[in-house]
Amino acid sequence: MDVYEVLQQRGFLKQCTHPGEVREALSQGEVTFYVGFDPTAASLHVGSLLQIMAMAWLQRLGHRVLALVGGGTARVGDPSGRSELRQMLSDAQIDANSEGIRTQISHFLELDGERGQLVDNADWLLKLQYIPFLRDIGRQFSVNRMLAAEAYKQRLERGLSFIEFNYQILQAYDFLELYRRHGCRLQLGGDDQWGNIVAGVDLVRRMESAEVWGLTTPLLTTATGAKMGKTAQGAIWLDGERLAPFDYWQYWYNCHDDDVGRFLRLYTFLDEEEIVRLEALSGKEIRDAKRVLADETTRLLHGDAAAAAASGAASAMVRSEAAADLPTHPLSAPERLLVILVDAGLASSRSEARRLVAQGAVRIDGNRVDDPEQQIAPGAEGSVVRVGKKRVVRIIEGGRRPGGAGRGKP
Repeated sequence: MDVYEVLQQRGFLKQCTHPGEVREALSQGEVTFYVGFDPTAASLHVGSLLQIMAMAWLQRLGHRVLALVGGGTARVGDPSGRSELRQMLSDAQIDANSEGIRTQISHFLELDGERGQLVDNADWLLKLQYIPFLRDIGRQFSVNRMLAAEAYKQRLERGLSFIEFNYQILQAYDFLELYRRHGCRLQLGGDDQWGNIVAGVDLVRRMESAEVWGLTTPLLTTATGAKMGKTAQGAIWLDGERLAPFDYWQYWYNCHDDDVGRFLRLYTFLDEEEIVRLEALSGKEIRDAKRVLADETTRLLHGDAAAAAASGAASAMVRSEAAADLPTHPLSAPERLLVILVDAGLASSRSEARRLVAQGAVRIDGNRVDDPEQQIAPGAEGSVVRVGKKRVVRIIEGGRRPGGAGRGKP
């Protein structure tokens, strides 16, 4: 299986400027590639982890990575996916944020200078002279073509500042500079960066008559349609100070059943055979696959000890609930979660039950639930349904059949 095929199989590829050329280049020898991260916050979140894992796979398969921290472009602000101008940060904030991001990236990549290297576009962007830059680089860009880019089209109605309008030119210049300094021939990024990446490919070819390429990773959502890295409780940060390793572990363990196989391919290095085995599990056994996912993702970011501690703490929490003398709610046949929440007194109405689930406040046996229509079946062991920290019941066998008194219309 060639490198390009590995990226396809794992789910990393969305668009590529020249698929045939990229496939051939990756199969023939070492290719230097780069991905950029603007330090607009002190930490990256799970939404950036897809690009980091793609970088790690390419490096493992024999290619050289340039991890670019955008200390220069962060002073401008990328309009992609934004409805308004990004907050302008001070130089001190950008420098501090850059250091945090460098630390997080280093958990996944070898950045020893030979197989990988950290670079900062502030090293060349902050030294540019305005008039020479306009004359030599700016004239290579068509304003009409730039305005056709999705990132700019979405902002024109709300207002696009001149400083943001320069962002595509600066990112394209990064590719040119990295080609000249390091022989970089491939740029990776999220699919919202497609217009910027294509602009960089075009600039390098115009200025250097060189064959370079770009490819994008998909913009992922979960099975429920939520954006990766965003939850009702806030962003899933990669910084252990912002989000404890236990909470990071729980995020992966509480993923939707339908996401398990996809996440194992994207966010772990497990082989395909093992992933196929795990994603075939069903019922309560799917928890075993989720535990593997949570263990592997936490180990990659926070290390073996933190992953083991988080897994152990989660197991202890479940054992504690299993042994506790909890109030019970009898059930004789499968019933919808939102009905159980109301009938068991955990929610005052079905609308409140839906709201609690949407906020991530409802857990079953320690797993966060995101579907109020989920069917809960009575079992000999009894499932523990918890809302927040204080409201909790154990589901036991017995009681009336669903549809009796107390159940209104949906």
